[in-house]
Amino acid sequence: MGRIFTGIFTGLTAPAELVYCSVNARPLLAYCDSADRFTLTAMSEAMKQQFGLIKRPWGIYYLKNKTTGKQTSLKTGDREEAQRLLQAHNETESQPHFNLALARVYLNGVDPKLCTRTWQGVMEHILEKKSGETQRRWKVAIQDKNFDCLRDRTVAETRPEHFDQALADAKVSTNVYLRRIHNHALGMDWLLKPVIPRLQWPRPVFKTKRAITAAEHAAVISRETNQERRDFYELLWHTGAAQSDAAYLSAEDIDWEQRTICYSRQKLKSRGSNIKPALIRFGEDVAEVLKRRPQTGPLFPYLRTVRPGDRATEFKQRCEGLKITGVTLHSYRYAWAERALKCGYPERFAQQALGHNSKAVHYAYSKRAEVTVPSLDEWEKQWKNNPQAAATPKIVAVDFQSTQAASTKQVSPPTAVPAAAP
Repeated sequence: MGRIFTGIFTGLTAPAELVYCSVNARPLLAYCDSADRFTLTAMSEAMKQQFGLIKRPWGIYYLKNKTTGKQTSLKTGDREEAQRLLQAHNETESQPHFNLALARVYLNGVDPKLCTRTWQGVMEHILEKKSGETQRRWKVAIQDKNFDCLRDRTVAETRPEHFDQALADAKVSTNVYLRRIHNHALGMDWLLKPVIPRLQWPRPVFKTKRAITAAEHAAVISRETNQERRDFYELLWHTGAAQSDAAYLSAEDIDWEQRTICYSRQKLKSRGSNIKPALIRFGEDVAEVLKRRPQTGPLFPYLRTVRPGDRATEFKQRCEGLKITGVTLHSYRYAWAERALKCGYPERFAQQALGHNSKAVHYAYSKRAEVTVPSLDEWEKQWKNNPQAAATPKIVAVDFQSTQAASTKQVSPPTAVPAAAP
């Protein structure tokens, strides 16, 4: 029996130069000789491993956390592969700095720039892909001071707390553009996994947006002494055009015979020629404004040369002088959408006029409109008395056509759809 007991420790004996004895273990093993002391220390260190390996009856190996008891499938039935995964998990817990250096070695074999690419490089790569007005907006966006803490940081080593630092002040533009930069890096496979999961991104809190009222618009017009700006604000009120689209209008965009204005969205020019231009029929109020503008060339020669931010600043100064708050030049688009919804203007025509391809975007513009819902009883009675008339929707006669077709042939005015007989 004594020989068996002695043989156990003899078989576990290891050379002293191959095993390190921790300082905490030495006082406890002072009674042992040198070889036995190092042997028991090696056993103690092995028992401190964080993870263990178990095999389920169906042949799949699982990783077990010895502290929490949580079991995670390794999705393999090969014992050698499972042992390698177990070793990797234990090494990750015991020597994280070494594993980071080892990971860099492996990553360099896949992408030599993966361990050196910074977020500033990602931003510059996005700029190279943009053009026109979109590129100008990106140039302004990436100059945000909140990005300074990320510019020189390696993309592959970025952690969620680094993004939290940039998003600390809850600035909307920082949130929106950082998410786009992050998604661009993911799409280019420069990130091994998302820095912040999609559902964990902080929700941006936008400022309250509202439409400019008719009274406020009238006050701005009466206060404005510059004829070009006055006509510019009038045109925005009647057409709902974006400020850049209206500023770049020219006399050649007006068809007086068909009484239409045709223009392309400035911010969509980078998408090519597949975007259909907006074609709007105008009435007498718009005609009076257009008659006051130059009959050749740009309608607004000065405003055409001004940056959008400067046009917005000039309008803001007019509003501050009148004690009007909460409105911008973009509020004219909200006002047009709300007026269209309130008077029952067909939704597809309103989308075309505002240049909205998405109904969700159009709803966002017109959600604050006040609409009186008719009584269901009266509506049902009218339907019972004349169901055919209720089935025929009222159509606003608007002649939508491409500019090429308008230049090659004459289109007759659309005829009204006769209502069904009661």
